Amino acid sequence: MKTLLSWIGRCLYFLIGWSYDPLPEYWDKKSVVIGFPHTKNMDTFRALTYIKVAKVNARLLVKASWFFFPMSLLLKSLGGLPIKRNTASGFVGNVVNEFNKREALVLALVPEGTRKQVRTIKTGFWHIAKGANVPIICWYLDNQQKRTRWIGKIHPGESLEADLFKIKAIYEQAGFSIPLNNLKMNTPKKQER
Repeated sequence: MKTLLSWIGRCLYFLIGWSYDPLPEYWDKKSVVIGFPHTKNMDTFRALTYIKVAKVNARLLVKASWFFFPMSLLLKSLGGLPIKRNTASGFVGNVVNEFNKREALVLALVPEGTRKQVRTIKTGFWHIAKGANVPIICWYLDNQQKRTRWIGKIHPGESLEADLFKIKAIYEQAGFSIPLNNLKMNTPKKQER
């Protein structure tokens, strides 16, 4: 079944005129995968399809309101997990517990949290990765090149702000700027000579 779904996924990518990177050497069977940008529903479609192409048993957080019949059947079969935005309390801890219970879990999510333009990203992905002691792998939907790309990996350190700057640099090198406008953080100062 995985082979059939992978073949169908590759055909769908071909039909929409997109290509994709193979899984990177630094892939980890327990990780949090973040993806940018998230500007249209087609981004979710490409992400869910790629999960099948790569034969990865990943779970993708999807807005709970999309889980209505018959759409819920499709989303669940593609690895979608419903998320209620208005019940954030305890969510991070519950996901960390899922990581602790499993030998392999790849959680894919979009830190923008919405298709609307945002001024800052949500940081729950970092708290999940930090609590579960798993890496953050960066994925980029390169609309200009029509290619989904793996662009880097970090292990959460002691500082959310420092890690966000590392992630921002990874994406900027790929050609995308992560919105961090409202985050209260100190920009690293250049050393004086």
